[in-house]
Amino acid sequence: MDVLLDILDTFVFDRLYALVWPDAFATYDNSTVLGTSHLNQNVRLYYPLEPSPWAEASRFKRDDLVRQSLSLFLLIWGFGMAMYLVGSFILYHTLFDKRLLQHPRYLPNQIRQEIHQGLSAMPVMAVLTVPFFIAEIRGWSKLYDFSGDSPFWGYTLLQYPLFVCFTDSGIYWIHRGLHHPLVYRWLHKPHHKWVVPTPYASYAFHPLDGWAQSLPYHIFPFIFPLQKCAYLGLFTFVTMWTLLIHDAEYLATSEIINSASCHTMHHLYFNYNYGQYITFWDRIGGTYRRPEADNYMQKHQNSAKIAAKVE
Repeated sequence: MDVLLDILDTFVFDRLYALVWPDAFATYDNSTVLGTSHLNQNVRLYYPLEPSPWAEASRFKRDDLVRQSLSLFLLIWGFGMAMYLVGSFILYHTLFDKRLLQHPRYLPNQIRQEIHQGLSAMPVMAVLTVPFFIAEIRGWSKLYDFSGDSPFWGYTLLQYPLFVCFTDSGIYWIHRGLHHPLVYRWLHKPHHKWVVPTPYASYAFHPLDGWAQSLPYHIFPFIFPLQKCAYLGLFTFVTMWTLLIHDAEYLATSEIINSASCHTMHHLYFNYNYGQYITFWDRIGGTYRRPEADNYMQKHQNSAKIAAKVE
C-alpha cells in the first residue's frame, strides 16, 4: 500500500492537498523538494518517481498521520466503489441468471436496495480499515518488497495457498459467529435480506459485518510475510471473489470450491456453507450443504428439459 500511496501522492494528492491546505511559505519547484524528509524515503519503489512540484506545497506533508489517513480512506473507498459497481454491472449482464428476477423470494426493487446498502456501508468500512493500512505503510507489518526478500526459497509460491487457507478459516468462524442469536439481528441480518442475491448484494452488508469478515485479510500480513505485489493481487482477487459468489449461479456443483451456487445455499437455507473459498471448514463443522436448485429453479429446469425433448 505504501507504493500505491507514493504513486497517488505524486500524481494526485500532492496537488490536491496543495490546493486545499496550501503552505504560504512553500516553493513550487522540484529543486526544493528533492531529498526532503517528508517524501517517504523508506519506500522502496519499483519505478522511482521524481517528486511532484507540489510535494512540499501543503501544510500537510506526506508523512503527516492525518494526511495519510485521509489519503488511504479515499483510496480504499474509491477502489471499493469502482470494483463493486463495475464488477457487479459486468457479472449481472453476463453470468447472472435473469430467471431469478422472477423468483418468489426476489424482492421488489431489490437491486436498488442492494446498491443503496452497499454504497452506504463502504465509507464506514473504509474508515475502519484505515488503521491497518497505516500500520502497514509505517512498517509494522511483515510485508516485503521483492521476491528476493522472501524468508526462504519457495515461499513466493507458498504465500498464496497460505493466504487462502488462513483467510478462509478466519472468515468461516467469524461468519458462523455472526449467525449467533446475540449478534445476528444487529449485524448480519441485513445481508440475509437478500435470499436470492444478485451480484449487487456482494457488499450489501451492515458496515460492521462487512468489516468483521474482512479482518482475516488485514491480519494475515501482520502474522505471515507477504510480498507487496502479491498482497495487491490477492486484495483484488478477494474483491472479485466476493462478487462472484453472489451471482446466485446454480450450474456449478463443485464439492471442494465454495462457488456461487454453494453460497446461494447459505442465503436460501441460512445455516449452511459459511466458508469463503473452499468447503473444508463446512465439512469439518458439519455445516456443508451440497448445491442444488430450489423448487422454483427445479421447476424451470424440468420445464426446459421437457421443452427440449418436445422439440
